[in-house]
Amino acid sequence: MKHKFILKALALTAVILSAHVQAETKTLTLMLDWFVNPNHGPIVIAKQRGYFQQQGLNIEILEPADPSMPPKLVAANKIDLAISYQPNLTIDVAAGLPLIRAATLIATPLNTLMVLDNNKINDLSDLKGKKIGVSIAGNEAASISTMLQTVNVSLADVHIINVGWALSSSLASGKVDAIWGGQRNFETNQLALEGYQAKTFYPEEHGVPVYDELVLVANAKNYNKDAIRAFNKALEQATTYIVNHPQAAWREFVAYAPDTLNNELNKRAWKDTLTRFALRPAAVDWQRYDDYAQFLYAHQVITTLPKARDYVPNL
Repeated sequence: MKHKFILKALALTAVILSAHVQAETKTLTLMLDWFVNPNHGPIVIAKQRGYFQQQGLNIEILEPADPSMPPKLVAANKIDLAISYQPNLTIDVAAGLPLIRAATLIATPLNTLMVLDNNKINDLSDLKGKKIGVSIAGNEAASISTMLQTVNVSLADVHIINVGWALSSSLASGKVDAIWGGQRNFETNQLALEGYQAKTFYPEEHGVPVYDELVLVANAKNYNKDAIRAFNKALEQATTYIVNHPQAAWREFVAYAPDTLNNELNKRAWKDTLTRFALRPAAVDWQRYDDYAQFLYAHQVITTLPKARDYVPNL
């Protein structure tokens, strides 16, 4: 009888503790910038290894139908967090969207000005009179013109063509002579797998201020500071694990969605992305954000100049 009483008491305690844990768990919706890929490694690993759960978080990962929508959905209080880009965040804030930077996912630029390595274009100056393909209207004119100015070529000396999402195929087919927006960890590998060698010119080496490629944004008027702090702790733990155990982390990453992730392109991209992840996702660098905002303002991409302290809170 006493034994049964003890068992019932233990069972009741387990139920109470379970209910307490569930009550303490905070659910956050997180929308990616595109379908899951190696750029999202720390997020996937943090979920796979239970780091979010250890911080009292349940992260619902969503993929957008339209990659331009996630920050807008955050601004409209439809989702809690979204992946965006530092340049886009600055443009959105300057336009009046209530957004803050909550974390950094990839702390270096990924965009490049890319050509085929076929001895036709060996220097940026060789692009004079050539066609450059772009995918999305935004700050590409500011970046391309700045890079070209370092070799005394103006934007008027080249032809900008919108090729949509067909960056690699447009370059490989010769439709354009160069592409802007090809990522150094993806398009170079995609072209290589198709038998083409690419040559890349890096914006940060040709006059464009350095910036964070991927950041997470939250609603400026309605964000949970404690939840974001917990999120960043889990993200940092996941990044540390990836850096220390890249091969094991790769296997755990592809296990998230093996049918779409376990392929040669992602495997190569994973290796090339490892050094790009932010080791301190919560770290704040106001000067970096102000410098890039000034760059956008000087090129008339934005008409108001936001201050980093107003949209990059030190959490």
